[in-house]
Amino acid sequence: MLSTGDTTSKRSAFWTMLTLSSVIAAGGVLTDSTATVIGAMIIAPLSTPIMGIALGSVQRRRTGSAAIVFLACLLVIATGVVMSVALPSNYDLLSNSQISSRTSPGLIDLIAALATGFAGAVALARRDVAAVLPGVAIAISLVPPLVVAGVCLGQRSGWLALGAIALFVSNLFALVFAGMVVFASLGYAAEADKAAGRPARGAAVAMVLLFVVVLVPLAANTTATLLLNVWTGRTKDAAEQWLGEEPDASVTSVDMASRTMYIHVRTPGELPPVKSLLDRLEGRIPDGIPVVVDTSRGRRVDAGRVGG
Repeated sequence: MLSTGDTTSKRSAFWTMLTLSSVIAAGGVLTDSTATVIGAMIIAPLSTPIMGIALGSVQRRRTGSAAIVFLACLLVIATGVVMSVALPSNYDLLSNSQISSRTSPGLIDLIAALATGFAGAVALARRDVAAVLPGVAIAISLVPPLVVAGVCLGQRSGWLALGAIALFVSNLFALVFAGMVVFASLGYAAEADKAAGRPARGAAVAMVLLFVVVLVPLAANTTATLLLNVWTGRTKDAAEQWLGEEPDASVTSVDMASRTMYIHVRTPGELPPVKSLLDRLEGRIPDGIPVVVDTSRGRRVDAGRVGG
């Protein structure tokens, strides 16, 4: 940990490597390079003070790790903001897979972070499995979502930045929670309880509450994503039936943006009456959703609202 031994040397190395990993991650995000982002994950030292928070919570002592993590987050986000000036003002952030994959976290991300946290804590506590630490560094996403948050803030996209921060926070609490469980099971909590003369439950209760706070929005986002997939699938089926009698006509894709359902079609002739499309969608997706049909010839038809 950063608060024991040669602290000056450890902390200078920590901030140097964190700055370099932030720049590398920002370069990987801006160029949409998965390999570069993975390289930044490997050298990012942020998991060390996070595990320090877990160990300090179990042993009931202040390690200063929380302050280091907070300042580190500000540094990484600021790096993303500065690097975002390389993007044009009209850049579509969601067209970049490194950004889009980190701005809509779900329950699967939390489950993966929990498993990674357990692996990381065990690897730190046991020398015989320390060789897995590079794999843990790749598996857990700490620096990249913070960089993405900075890039989104630099492009004035607050909602996307909030999604990236939510991913980091979920990973942070998952790591701390898993670390506390592992360190407590290895007897570190018992030593602290013996020294204090009573068991400490406050830290564990606080972490459980924070974990629940993170769990709720991720569960809500997962539910919304599943519903969106169901609605777009039903819309595509209805649109294919709507175009069924038109020769060589097909539905290329269906997506939803800004609460509007967009149906992209390819047809050599004229479109069938859009009223029949809305009739087919009624009862399949919620009423009131606007529907827009985009043709391969550049024509856009505002079909109206479902159930309207």
